[in-house]
Amino acid sequence: MARRERTPCAYLPGIADVRICGDQATVRAVLDVLAAEFRTTSAREYDGGQRAYLQLDAGCTDPDPS
Repeated sequence: MARRERTPCAYLPGIADVRICGDQATVRAVLDVLAAEFRTTSAREYDGGQRAYLQLDAGCTDPDPS
């Protein structure tokens, strides 16, 4: 069976896709720290709280043109 062709990914400068894996307490602790330091989307938790996916905005990281 031939593999399907993948669409190239496009990323916004300063936006990170984050997936966290660990026990429920560890995932919650990491989410709390990230939310305190960065603007994040609401985490989508799954696998009984042992995994979470979110996006994190670290600000624009484009090089300064000047």
